[in-house]
Amino acid sequence: MTRDIAVHGTVAEGFEAVREEFAALVADERDDYEGQVCAYARGRCVVDLWAGETGAGDALYGVFSATKGAAHLVAALLVQDGTLELNRKVRYYWPEFAAEGKGELTLRDLLAHRAGLVGTDAGFTRTELADDRAIAEHLADQRPFWRPGAAFGYHALVIGALTGEVVRRATGRTIQDLYEDRVRAPYGLDFHLGLPATADPRFRAVQPLLPTPGQQALIDASPRGPHTLEAIAYNRHGAEPTDLERLYEDPLIRAKGPASQGGIASARGLARMYAAMIGEVDGKAPLLKADTVAEFGRIHSVGYDLVTRDHRSFGLGFQATADLWYPFLGAGSVGHSGANGTQAFADPHAGLAYGYTRRRFTFPHGAAPENERLVRAVHQAATAVG
Repeated sequence: MTRDIAVHGTVAEGFEAVREEFAALVADERDDYEGQVCAYARGRCVVDLWAGETGAGDALYGVFSATKGAAHLVAALLVQDGTLELNRKVRYYWPEFAAEGKGELTLRDLLAHRAGLVGTDAGFTRTELADDRAIAEHLADQRPFWRPGAAFGYHALVIGALTGEVVRRATGRTIQDLYEDRVRAPYGLDFHLGLPATADPRFRAVQPLLPTPGQQALIDASPRGPHTLEAIAYNRHGAEPTDLERLYEDPLIRAKGPASQGGIASARGLARMYAAMIGEVDGKAPLLKADTVAEFGRIHSVGYDLVTRDHRSFGLGFQATADLWYPFLGAGSVGHSGANGTQAFADPHAGLAYGYTRRRFTFPHGAAPENERLVRAVHQAATAVG
């Protein structure tokens, strides 16, 4: 059954098919659907659409793991500056990290989810999960769950804290502070690692997944053990297990913006960040040089993920977007999805940057399935326009 949910916003000439695709998918959604899609081509905003009876183009949503893209853009800037060196051992910056057999791990392997340090035996409290420094302190003492460098697994709730502690030791500043000063403020991004009070009225609380009977059957058919690597990585095994759908109810998460999962953004903010990462935007120079983008987008870990137990591929801090979801994108496309359906990335070959947000959790968790239709339409239009 299709529904009449209004689609708002604008598209540039040549991108009309994106509006049509967005309108079609919105019509098949629930009555309470809220979502946004934005895209830049060669530094120009070409798609800015949103839908939902109470939604707005400048509404802000929790973007969960899409936060990792912002955090690792900061890491890429520091590598480009020469402040961080990918092949140095983590212990060079953070001596305490060497405990429990982690002393030979390089920064490169850490960023590629190869540390084996997806959580702690005891788990994190809610307060600790909002505090990257507290997470890092616990992880420094933790014995890794596989031999560092021997395999990879998604460090879902901790990779930003691990990277962030290296950044703090090297610079004396947090990822959040550096992101604000070097990325968000100069480029006017509606993508926050720590939501200011002035923006709080635009924040819209996450809506939980409402599975169909078929989806519920799939969930019930795959029970999750309490002490698996997945449970540890998603902090479901401790005294205060994490419920992702309620994550942003915690004011500390919203205020501190932990670098793995605490970002708050609009689709405009997501797309504009990736546009600024790879190209000129509004007369401002690209944040990264082409060779830095290529190095962070180059696949470092690919194959069987020990945590998610499926095929995954990662660059350095970023997901390998073309390999994971959209094979028509250029090799070296970099980005990161979020558990509620968020998707954001840059395709440097096409000069394309993309952001999508939605309020209600999707099934399965991760990049919402509708992104395939939207990304394809955006990419076809961008390559046709040239």
